[in-house]
Amino acid sequence: MRRIETQILNSLIESEKSFWELLDENKFTVKEFVAALNDLFRGGLINAREDKIYLTEKGLRQVNKTHLEFKGKICDKCEGKRIIFNGKFKEIMEDFTRITKNRPLPNANFFQGYMREQDVISRVALMHHYNDLAGKSLILIGDDDLLSVALALTDLPSRIFVLDIDVRLGEHIKGICKEYGLNIEFQQYDVSNPLPKELLSAFDVFSSEPLETLSGLKAFISRGVACLKENGVGYFGLSTAEASHRKWRAVEKMLLQMNCVITDIIRDFSRYRTLYETVNYEMFTKRLSFPVSGNPGIYWYKSSLFRFEVLGEPKPIIKPDKSIAIKYIDRRDDVTNPLLYSKY
Repeated sequence: MRRIETQILNSLIESEKSFWELLDENKFTVKEFVAALNDLFRGGLINAREDKIYLTEKGLRQVNKTHLEFKGKICDKCEGKRIIFNGKFKEIMEDFTRITKNRPLPNANFFQGYMREQDVISRVALMHHYNDLAGKSLILIGDDDLLSVALALTDLPSRIFVLDIDVRLGEHIKGICKEYGLNIEFQQYDVSNPLPKELLSAFDVFSSEPLETLSGLKAFISRGVACLKENGVGYFGLSTAEASHRKWRAVEKMLLQMNCVITDIIRDFSRYRTLYETVNYEMFTKRLSFPVSGNPGIYWYKSSLFRFEVLGEPKPIIKPDKSIAIKYIDRRDDVTNPLLYSKY
């Protein structure tokens, strides 16, 4: 039996659960998860009634009930992040939540979505913990999470520069800066294009939540590395919802090739909304062999946080003055992209 099927069956030993509760526990791609559920359902090991999935008699015979005797869970206080924020960060959390309330709605063409406000502040707090904030120059490639605003509210970085393809975001950040007296630079930029020369080797810290196709990851991370000074630091998110272990391995190899060492990978550091007025990232439910009701509000899409350091001189794998072709949909790994279900 595959590991993903064992994961599902062991979860259902404890109690029947909704599709969304099981998805929240999932450690594999959504595509693999949906396929595994369908296989278990068709094989008669699980069934569904009134929005709950449960083990059949056949399914019960496949599991070891001693599993229930052993208990372990992720820390409730930090949610497994290894960081909690206090002091001034709590005030910033309140200000950030209020200031970003009217942010631009996500655009499916850019595969946009934003993490919870508390996850943004936790990221800033972790940067501070590693001395990657005070007096540092930071460049963000993509910023629909508005991390730049949270960083600026601390008044600790020496410079904050945002590159993003969405001009709406630039106008929104500009308006926030004007209203609240913050200092954030913005430039519209498509990562498939060469980097502006003035940004090369100009920053201490890079941060991104990249597009998770292999070419997208390569472009975002390599552009970020090219912007770093010697011994610079980078942060980026990578999910298992749409990125397979094969893709994770490719990313780790990329970092090594660029003269970087991974110092941290914090699993499921950030949680994302998946339903917006403009975008639905849950259309994959039509692939299921049984009906499910709508998501009651579970933040099942999670991104793990990578932190890396450059050992001396950065060596980007894409030359900064060269363009790169990017695929925006990964049909091999992903079923969450709404463009997979549209006629275009």
